[in-house]
Amino acid sequence: MEARILNEFRAIVGAFGLITEPEQLSTYECDGLTMFRVLPLAVVLPTSTEQVQAVVRVCHREKIPFVARGSGTGLSGGALPVANGIVISLARMNRILEVDLPNQRVVVEPGVINLNVTARVAPDGYFYAPDPSSQLVCSIGGNVAENSGGAHCLKYGFTTTHVLGLEVVLPDGALVHLGGRTVDRPGYDLPGVFVGSEGTLGIATKVILRIVKKPEVIQVLLAAFNSTNEAGAAVSGIIAAGMLPAAIEMMDNLAIQAAEAAVQANYPNCGGLLLVELDGPAAEVETLMEEVGEVCTKCGAWEIRVAQSDADRARIWTGRKAAFAAVGRLAPAYIVQDGVIPRTALPHVMSEIERLSSEVGLRVANVFHAGDGNLHPLVLYDSAVPGQDKLAEKLAGDILRLCIKAGGSITGEHGVGEEKKMFMAEMYAEPDLETMQLVRCAFDPENLSNPDKVFPRPRLCGEKPGVYEPHPLEVAGVAQRF
Repeated sequence: MEARILNEFRAIVGAFGLITEPEQLSTYECDGLTMFRVLPLAVVLPTSTEQVQAVVRVCHREKIPFVARGSGTGLSGGALPVANGIVISLARMNRILEVDLPNQRVVVEPGVINLNVTARVAPDGYFYAPDPSSQLVCSIGGNVAENSGGAHCLKYGFTTTHVLGLEVVLPDGALVHLGGRTVDRPGYDLPGVFVGSEGTLGIATKVILRIVKKPEVIQVLLAAFNSTNEAGAAVSGIIAAGMLPAAIEMMDNLAIQAAEAAVQANYPNCGGLLLVELDGPAAEVETLMEEVGEVCTKCGAWEIRVAQSDADRARIWTGRKAAFAAVGRLAPAYIVQDGVIPRTALPHVMSEIERLSSEVGLRVANVFHAGDGNLHPLVLYDSAVPGQDKLAEKLAGDILRLCIKAGGSITGEHGVGEEKKMFMAEMYAEPDLETMQLVRCAFDPENLSNPDKVFPRPRLCGEKPGVYEPHPLEVAGVAQRF
């Protein structure tokens, strides 16, 4: 990158806000998905909206692509740098700017850590509901980009449910405000467009979040089954009975083994483990917990345990939250996949995952948000074994195709990013993707903001439909769906 541009960035963010040394840039060459790596030309670390605007204006003038980055915990390559581009790290914009308890609102900068929002309002009896497993380290800006979920999104909804308004720096450096402090403002739902857009529409520099009052009682039930099929039947039974738990989580035996080795959560050694959390008025929770226990028993649960204290409940959840990292004890490497299926398809899909796993000789640990059908298969492999990494990638892809075939989606909360963009053609026809591109071009006509992510091929604004030769995967995807 030219010295004059670097000097301009340095003048904006200061000497300690610009990173150019290769050994330091390597920290930013990937996000939590380490199979893709690109070294950026530079990393800038602004501390204010004004600095973000100034940096983006330079990028717009010089036609330099940029990628916004939070904590870098994403698992789809969404924060992967682009060649000949820069990374704009928002880690230093980490202030909670306003807490408005009477209106249940909190205003934060994008670098604020997810769990810190709850920590700030918990003494007053509130919490921030979206709770990804990485909530100890992931940032609100990244949650907004990927529309992150978590265990408690079954009842409370994903990030988009809790974002009321955004201050956004557009890819030309202009500043706009989407939404506001009230729920369901008239006009187009622009915050809904921006949340989950994976950094392709601009950079959020302030976020207005909705917080929730802590319920009177919270209880969690642990149920052990011989198989995930039995546990899946219990999930369907609970929902069919008209109950809406705060969370329903499932783990298979491989995930249980890993969690026990890591945090000693005192899980039973079983084929399928179900965690069901209920919250609300004490009388209601007590009654519903009995009904949940009855459903689980009918579906084959041979052990049912209800947490007897807050410490006991926290220990049960610690095992689930630690599962992703704990699986590293089972294999040198693994791919974390993220797909969605209808709850009723769970037994069939789990059987198919087991079949696919056996065919290629790789193990798959399953941890997922069973209540809303959000699967997280973890494909285990050893990169030291020639060809095993490719087998793992193929198996992960086949699991996504299985989700699509079951009437589901290629992502529930991790996003498309770099990893899954070719699968978009298997979910959507070309006219659908062209419509998405129109939205993107309305925000970023120069294609500078996190370019070449999400879409299965590079697209230019103003491109005429049907003037390209589609990729074979796109043809296959359209043929399968239509």
